[in-house]
Order: sequence, then structure tokens, then C-alpha cells
Amino acid sequence: MRRVLKYGNTTGAYATAAAKAALITLLDKPVDRVGIPSPLGIRFEILVKECQKLSENTAVAHVIKNAGEDVDVTDKMQISATVTLTDNNKITITGGRGVGKVTKQGLPVPVGEAAINPTPKRMIKAAIREVLPPDKGVKVVISAPEGKKVAKKTQNSKLGIVGGVSILGTTGVVRPLSITAYRTSLVPQLDVALAQNYEQIYLVPGNIGERLAKQYFKVPEDDIVQTGDFMGYILKKAVEKGARKIVIFGHPGKLVKLAAGIFNTHHKMGDARMEVVAAYAGASGADTKVIQNVLQSNTTEEALKFLKEAKLVQPTFDKIAKQVYVRVMEKTENKTKIDVVIVSMNGTVLGRNQNSRGQYSE
Repeated sequence: MRRVLKYGNTTGAYATAAAKAALITLLDKPVDRVGIPSPLGIRFEILVKECQKLSENTAVAHVIKNAGEDVDVTDKMQISATVTLTDNNKITITGGRGVGKVTKQGLPVPVGEAAINPTPKRMIKAAIREVLPPDKGVKVVISAPEGKKVAKKTQNSKLGIVGGVSILGTTGVVRPLSITAYRTSLVPQLDVALAQNYEQIYLVPGNIGERLAKQYFKVPEDDIVQTGDFMGYILKKAVEKGARKIVIFGHPGKLVKLAAGIFNTHHKMGDARMEVVAAYAGASGADTKVIQNVLQSNTTEEALKFLKEAKLVQPTFDKIAKQVYVRVMEKTENKTKIDVVIVSMNGTVLGRNQNSRGQYSE
């Protein structure tokens, strides 16, 4: 029987719990757990590590994030909330130590503000109102003591979030090992790139493509979107969000799969790399021995050696790039301009579709 994985809660839910616990401590006494509302319409009970009244009008509470069985770098991270009672009937929420600040447009938080997303802010305000006296207001400062260190394991710096982690979540729940959650986490890169109004954006499968785009073609970091294995999903989102031109750029290990119509490039979803390379090598004049060697290769880099010996690298990968272009245009229903550039590990351009000729060189 398949084991059900344990769910967890988001940084937004824990920030909400810390804020409510701190206010209860200030108004009454310390608590070891609190109930909070969520966008799902259900309530969560969150354990509280510690509460302390700091002065007549200020208190602090600390919680420890539990991400369940999700792979989450913020799991076990402490999130704290310091609340100060005011007389202005307003609830203000800011970030303290370890919570990043937004420095680039395209995110749901304005530039210059703490990286606390809109849904967590609404959750905090809703929880605070459950216990806040009607004639009072409160200032809430959310902090994460280890946030700056933890943020180095995230894509925050690329997104323009500096100095710490983000307080995130749209439901309050962390779904363990969720493909949907992972795909969704890729989209903010796209939002940042589009907000810069670049003439074109670069979609790369991963770190290799990003490194080469920056190193050899001087592409700004903001303009590069890592798709992971979800090239098809990000292409769809890019078109929905109005991308005018997209350059699909990267190593053949992932990109050749697109020529076969495989847009989720995880190996469990399909491979066909060597079959694609062998087929287009044959179409470019490769003899039986070269085709057999390609088919028996373990990686596309190994296959490249045989194509180099036969002087068939460019014709083979130009044809592959052209077919990737055809497949991508079908996928995007011809709603945007597409270029395809395939490069080796050392940055050599192996192939490109006809539209991109003259624009990219080694």
C-alpha cells in the first residue's frame, strides 16, 4: 500500500501563527499553540515554541516551520513575530531580520518592501483581527533569524529578493513533493524577466544553460528563466503572460527531447535523445556505423564525438533545432516568436533554427 506523505504548512502560515501568538501574549498570557484561518476555509493549529512580553505594548513569539515531508529548505527554520499595540486602528506588517527585500519588478510585492506576499499578509491580518480589541491597531514585524543563510539555497537573489527568505503561500499548506508546487515555483522568474521589458527572454533547462547564456552571450541574469523539466509548462505560461519573443537555449541533453515532442523532459516521462540525434544524423548523411555509435552512446556529449569525427555536428543539430522550433510553435499555437539555440558544455553553438542565424555565434 502506498504511504500517504505528511503535509506541512507554509512560511506564511507560520508567520501568521507567530503574529497571533505574540498578540495573545501581549493581551493575556503566553500560549503554546494557536488556531489560524486559511484561504482554504479551514483552520490550522500551529505549535508555538516560545512567547515573551517585552514591554507594556510589545511582545514576541517564535515558531518552528514544519514542511511535512516536502523537500523545503525552510523546514525547521524559526519564524518570529514582534507585535506592538497602537491606537490608530491599523494593522501594519513589515519584515525584520532574515526576511528579504524586493529589488526587482515583476513580483507580487512592490520594490523596496519586505518579501511578504499578499496572501500571507491577508492571513496575518485575519488572524490578528480575531483577538485585536476594536479600538486598537498593531504593528507586526516578521523575522527569520536564519533567513539570510537559508536564502542562499533558494533562487531569491535571482528574483531580486535580497537579505533573506520570502514569506510565501497561497493556501497555507505545503503539499509534499508536489509537482504542481514545484512548477508554480518557477513562474516568478518569468514574471521578473517580463517586468524588465526585455526584447526577448531566454528559457533554459537548468544551470548549464544559464551559465553559458551569461558567460558567452552576455545575457542579463534577469532575462534567463530556468524551466527545469517543465519546458512545456513555462512556454505556456510565457505565452499567457504576453512574451513577445522566446529564445530556447541550452545543452542538447534536454533540448533534443523537444524535437520528439517531449515537453516534460524528466527521464521518467520519456527519453529518445539518442534516437533523435541518430535520426537527424542519418538525415544529414551519417553512415550506418556513425548511427549505431550514436544509438549506443550514453550521453549526448558522447554522441557528439562521433558526429565530430564525421563532420556532421552542425547539419545534425541545425535540423534538430529546426524540428524543436516546429514543435514549440505547435505547442504555443504560433502566438509568439521563437528562436532555438543548442550549445555544448563549453559554449560552442551546435545548431540553431533558421530564424536565429547571425544572432548567436561562438
